[in-house]
Amino acid sequence: MATTVGEVLRDAASRLTESGSETPRLDAEVLLAHVLRVDRATLLAGPEAGLGADHAREFEKLVERRSRGEPVSYIRGLKEFYGLAFVVDPRALIPRPETETLVDLALARIAARLTAAPREPGAPLRVWDVGTGSGAIAVAIAVEGRRKGYGSDILLRASDVSADALGLAIENAVVHGVADAIEFVAADLTEVADSTDSLDSVDLLVANLPYIPSAMIPTLPVAASFEPPSALDGGEDGLSVIRRLIAQLPAVLKEDGAALLEIGSDQADAVQAMVAELGHGWSSAVQMDLAGSARVIEIRRDNS
Repeated sequence: MATTVGEVLRDAASRLTESGSETPRLDAEVLLAHVLRVDRATLLAGPEAGLGADHAREFEKLVERRSRGEPVSYIRGLKEFYGLAFVVDPRALIPRPETETLVDLALARIAARLTAAPREPGAPLRVWDVGTGSGAIAVAIAVEGRRKGYGSDILLRASDVSADALGLAIENAVVHGVADAIEFVAADLTEVADSTDSLDSVDLLVANLPYIPSAMIPTLPVAASFEPPSALDGGEDGLSVIRRLIAQLPAVLKEDGAALLEIGSDQADAVQAMVAELGHGWSSAVQMDLAGSARVIEIRRDNS
């Protein structure tokens, strides 16, 4: 029977390999580090260290959950995104590393606008994270904005059609101390549930909406089956939700406003065609992620 850290990790990795994990050794290391309340570096530095019976039983339970396909992030209840630890659970999609590209672009556009034209008192830059999910994008922007001293220069809104997801987003904002910097509202894309609620047209809209074609959902890794289907399924062509949002942009974006939409790597041409259908005064550009894949469509409304 395995009794040391190294032996337990080896056995767990073997089991997870058999169950179909794409990263069995990493999964085992992350879960054991979670059980022992240490980081992976500390864990790996002592492979000969003994493992107590209580820790061994707890680890066994977590490995069993992972062997059934449950994502490591849901098992731990945490996911790192943009240098921050987010609470995650089946109420919302687990934040993906590629979405950090969207945050980078949003922060760059915010900085450029604030630098180009200092805001008048009472006239902050209005930024809206549509379909916020876990709140990862909005919270990352708020944390970084506070670090840079933007303060009242930004009015940040985050919305979601799911009350459960919105609750999770609020929890993450509280954890990171930025709940007072974000307005959370229930909305189906930009259609706010409370008809008395209003937000002047926005300078920057950001969104990571579902964009996987329905037929592709069953082919995803089993871990995806633990996530809310509505956060993944983009309809027949993967673009049904994005299409709806683009149609709403004329009603919510200011002149000279912009939108940043995360997309699938093969969807750029189709999304740019949707933008072209908005007519005169609208333009779009493709932004790549660190892997060189098309990741974000930047949509601009010309000041004309």
